[in-house]
Amino acid sequence: MKTGVAGCGNMGLPMAQAIRAAGIDLRGLDLRAPESYGPNASWMTDDPRAFAADRQAIFSVVRDIAQTEMLLFGEHGLLAAACKLEILAICSTLAPSYVRDLRARIPGHIALVDAPMSGAPVAAHERRLSFMLGGPEAALDRLAPALNAMGTRFHRLGPLGTGMTAKVLNNLVAAASVAATRTALEWADANGLPEEALLAVMNDSSGQTWFGSNFAQINFAREGFAPDNSMAILVKDVESARSAAPEGTDTSLADALIARIAALPPRPPKS
Repeated sequence: MKTGVAGCGNMGLPMAQAIRAAGIDLRGLDLRAPESYGPNASWMTDDPRAFAADRQAIFSVVRDIAQTEMLLFGEHGLLAAACKLEILAICSTLAPSYVRDLRARIPGHIALVDAPMSGAPVAAHERRLSFMLGGPEAALDRLAPALNAMGTRFHRLGPLGTGMTAKVLNNLVAAASVAATRTALEWADANGLPEEALLAVMNDSSGQTWFGSNFAQINFAREGFAPDNSMAILVKDVESARSAAPEGTDTSLADALIARIAALPPRPPKS
């Protein structure tokens, strides 16, 4: 299928490059100035309508609900121009209820799936993302060549919304590891324990986490919170997980994680 990736940023760009490398007809959409596209300029555009005109499958990898709304339904929204679109895959991490509600707003002839991924940009570049998939099996089968180009692990979880539910709950746990690891490193500094020593112990012991074990390779590991960076995205993901909590459930853990990550200062580079 003629495929598109909308949102060619830190995650979307390497995903698009992986699909192209697999020999699939791929067009990318990114609203940055075209002169910034560099060697990707031949297959990227900043025009949503030109992007969508002949695409049969589109992966949406924009930042949040506001950008998803603008992409799909805004003044220059792609749905109005996507006359050949057959499958729309939502890869952004969003509230599961929002994704389920999209079904009634998307034309019925377009199959809608949720396909959030995990692994961070490092895994996107290495083409070993893990995907959490929800939606019609037939649509997922048709997306398989593109998915296989981008990732190595694929969890088909059920109807629309189940993939996103799994992703936000996974990210709730991931956020806990980010907050705990960064706190532990701060306390290690204060006690004269070198960063690499603690990370090595954690990797070999019960404190092992994806974040701690890959600290040196994760591009956002040392970030302090800022409204436009990856820590802010993590806060958004925890908020999405909180929105999936059963009514009346104690959400104080999610609240504490949001507060802690939002207060993180930058961690200086290792000397």
